[in-house]
Order: sequence, then structure tokens, then C-alpha cells
Amino acid sequence: MNQHKNIQIFDTKKMLAGYFGELIKERALHHERINIALSGGSTPKAIFDELAEKYASVIRWERVFLFWGDERCVPPDDAQSNYNMTKEHLLSKVPIPKENVFRVKGEKEPSVACMDYEEVLKKQLTWTEGVPQFDMVLLGMGDDGHTASIFPHEIGLWNAQANCVVATHPQSGQKRISLSGKVINHSKEVFFLVTGAGKAEKLDEIIHQKEACTSYPAALVVNPVWLLDKEAAAKLT
Repeated sequence: MNQHKNIQIFDTKKMLAGYFGELIKERALHHERINIALSGGSTPKAIFDELAEKYASVIRWERVFLFWGDERCVPPDDAQSNYNMTKEHLLSKVPIPKENVFRVKGEKEPSVACMDYEEVLKKQLTWTEGVPQFDMVLLGMGDDGHTASIFPHEIGLWNAQANCVVATHPQSGQKRISLSGKVINHSKEVFFLVTGAGKAEKLDEIIHQKEACTSYPAALVVNPVWLLDKEAAAKLT
């Protein structure tokens, strides 16, 4: 692993996953409750597999409370559901209490699902400065520079006054529920999990603050910790 400031580069995705497992293990050991907003995608899937395989019996799961940074507006058993992916790769394999899991109800009409999730955040999280605060937010980054479900064509949603927003995928038109930028940036810690050569160019633009990055929602995250594999970090050296 190479390390510099808030950028950590791992030789493999599995090593990145192991690092994150140790991180959650440590947090749950020293805190009575940790509220984590999860991400979907292939990199979190690898992390969930590692947690299920190596950390099922060593993390104090009763102290871990799981939420989602974004969700597709589909039923919870749909193959596209972030919750469903997490259930298959993690929740069904570790002893986390069911009452510690707060999914976005994507089967509801989008505006209703959004309001419903606002209420979940209101009831479950500590609010500081008028904003609900997570302990950790996990983010991925798309090849187009989007993060959570805020895409470049709707970058204005990042600064929404609401804590949750209804977003639209630019190609499919699929509706999604996403945390807004103010909630993401209000988290105690934000981790970008980025792997694969396809992310290298956008990552280079964001890390080095090149002009093009102003149109990428991922560039609007304040002081994240970047957890990268070698392929994603190829242009950073």
C-alpha cells in the first residue's frame, strides 16, 4: 500500500477490502454506535465479500448501523437494488441485527420514498448544525464523475436544501434516491472507493483539480479519503 495525504493506493481490490474491514472493526470496538451510509457498485461488493469471509465474527456488528447513500427506485429484491446486493454479499452472512439496517424503500413512488428516507435520517441520526450526521459515508465514482446518484447533468442537486433528493439516470431515465451534497459533506468521514483503469482519467482531473472537474459531482466532496487500487491511481504519479 502506498500512502500520501488522503490518498491510499492498494495493490489489489482485496487488499483495499481488507483495509476497510480493519477500519470498521476498529471503529466498532471503540464506539457504541457507528452510522454508515453504504454505496453500491463492484468495489463495495468486493469489500462486502471480504467482510463476510474474514470479519463476520470479529466485528461488533450490534454496534454497526447501516444506511445507503443512494438507491435505485426498484423493489428490494430487484437485481439492480443496492440493498439487495448488500443483502446477498454481506447482510445474510454476518450477525448484524435486522433493526440496525435502514434501507431506502425504492419500491415506493420516488417522491414518497425520498420523504420516507428523510424521516429515517431524522429519527436515527444525530443532527448537528441542522444537518443529519453520519459517522462514515462510502462513495463510489462513475466513469462520468458522478457520485451517489448525483450525475453531472443534475449537478445542481448537490446543493439542494433537502437532505435527500430524487435523481434521474441520464441514459435510462431511472429514478433514484440520493443523499444531497450537504449531508455527504457533513459526515465525520467520507471514503471514496475507486478501482479499475476506467476511473483513472476522471480521478486524475479531480485530484489535481483540473478545469474539467468543475462539472463532476465527485469533485464537490470536501476532504474525502481516497481508497484506490493501482489501476485507478495510474495517472496520479
